[in-house]
Amino acid sequence: MNYQVIIKRIDTVNEVEGYWSDQDLIQLLDKFNYPDGATTEKKNLPELLEMAISDYEPSEAAEIVLAYKFYEELNEGQIQQIAHNMLIDKVCEEYPEIHMQGRLFHTNQLLFKAYNGKFPNAKASVVHFSMQPEQNEATKVLTKENVLKLLNNGLSDRNLIKRLFDDQMTQNIPFPEAEGIIWELNTIDNLNYTLVTSENWINNEDLISSEFESVLEEVIEEV
Repeated sequence: MNYQVIIKRIDTVNEVEGYWSDQDLIQLLDKFNYPDGATTEKKNLPELLEMAISDYEPSEAAEIVLAYKFYEELNEGQIQQIAHNMLIDKVCEEYPEIHMQGRLFHTNQLLFKAYNGKFPNAKASVVHFSMQPEQNEATKVLTKENVLKLLNNGLSDRNLIKRLFDDQMTQNIPFPEAEGIIWELNTIDNLNYTLVTSENWINNEDLISSEFESVLEEVIEEV
């Protein structure tokens, strides 16, 4: 299927608004020994949590938030190691398990704000774009995999996704890593989209064309 792709803009942000729900903030407050979060005005929860976090040593606070987000996937030793590394490097850009990078970003930025810069400042990209199929072709509900493959022609060869996943981006083979590379994909009409990802994956310097054509082929599943 042929598509006309228009990338409207790429916004660089320090945090993704709305990621942490009120319930997340209340549960985290409890883990930081502030049990009255449930009775606190919702608008005060973020500031209260930042204050509660800052009462702890940075590495200890990182362990608490990491344990909350990754309790099913990481053991205590792994959490301690990541918490230590987060004070030095942008772990959310380097961690080999791509499907965990988004949550590591949100964790990092929560700690970055609470400690006023003691943690490295990672950034995310919010890409606003449209993908219009040619006339006489039915509108398809695009997946994260579809979207990345269709964006290929507008991205520089220096782009990290293209360098690491050239075959998946250019051939009709499965691209399971797309689920972790794109953290959020939203649309109200299956034509106009926004996606959220790491600035490390897609940024303004990666863009070589804002309007281009792409072909989406049916992926041949591996046997």
